[in-house]
Amino acid sequence: MGSAVTAPGTPRKKAAVAGPAASEQREPVTDPKVETYLEIITNSLSDDKGEDIVVLDLRGRAAFADRMVIATGVADRQIAAMASHIERKLREVGLKRVLIEGANGSDWVLIDAGDIIVHLFKAEAREIYGLERMWGKELDTPPEEPVDPLG
Repeated sequence: MGSAVTAPGTPRKKAAVAGPAASEQREPVTDPKVETYLEIITNSLSDDKGEDIVVLDLRGRAAFADRMVIATGVADRQIAAMASHIERKLREVGLKRVLIEGANGSDWVLIDAGDIIVHLFKAEAREIYGLERMWGKELDTPPEEPVDPLG
């Protein structure tokens, strides 16, 4: 028998069974607008006394965004103000579609600015959700030595 995938059904089903096609790794393309928006967001968070501001590069790793910004605020009002300031500053430079979820007194506010997702947390919530651990670059590289459970 040959190595062809023998799956019943349409070509679409056969492609699904075969899995993703191998593709070569390309250098991520940088959009100047995204870089401008990212600078506005991080400067705004810094001006509003956001703590532990982290920017994660998701290009080639996630389809929903190119960058993820994570920051910590001390109180609900501070987090809501940070979200409001980011929204206003992005609208001033022409980004009209900025969606905010959870800004009415929760431990976690999500800002969807298209290619950039911003998460604003209280310290306890940030630790619980651990987005840096989930999306951090260190998860892309395999461990240097495999662990041998028998030896």
